[in-house]
Amino acid sequence: MKNIVHNYSEAEIKAREATSNDPWGPSSSLMSEIADLTYNVVAFSEIISMIWKRLNDHGKNWLHVYKAMTLMEYLIKMGLERVSEQCKENTYAVQTLKDFQYVDRDGKDQGVNVREKAKQLVALLRHEDLVREERAHALKTKEKLAQTATASSAAVGSGTARGRAGLAAEQQGVGAAAPAGPGHEQEGGRPDPVLRP
Repeated sequence: MKNIVHNYSEAEIKAREATSNDPWGPSSSLMSEIADLTYNVVAFSEIISMIWKRLNDHGKNWLHVYKAMTLMEYLIKMGLERVSEQCKENTYAVQTLKDFQYVDRDGKDQGVNVREKAKQLVALLRHEDLVREERAHALKTKEKLAQTATASSAAVGSGTARGRAGLAAEQQGVGAAAPAGPGHEQEGGRPDPVLRP
């Protein structure tokens, strides 16, 4: 509802979702989408603004702060390089979070999560070589995942093509029927409903 009332952009909505008060962390697919959006000048500015806004929350909104740092770390490694540059320029803002305090109604110190994440993030920001290494490692991982996805798509696509060829041959009375199962067609040319990656 707030997204509509405040007329947030797609980038802002995604950044808000990734840094929400929900008791689970942001998904890697959502953070990946946000990282891709950082390559757009307008979206970059909106995402960074939302992160800084969330970092300034306090008290019961400690999850906003924690998740903003989680997203920031991801974007430093996977987003536009300007993200890490801007974060380095504002390291002091993250540094102050090393003193974050919040104890919930049950007496549990939730501030410790924020303090520890702030220490990790400040350590990363202070070591330019480490940032470069992390970005290089993240890029290699992303490329490997893309190659795996492409290879899987090609295998599924060729399996489907073989299934169609076998079905066509069977319908014409030539050769054996195509094997049923994942990656193959059912009788009548419909995809087998039990496709698994």
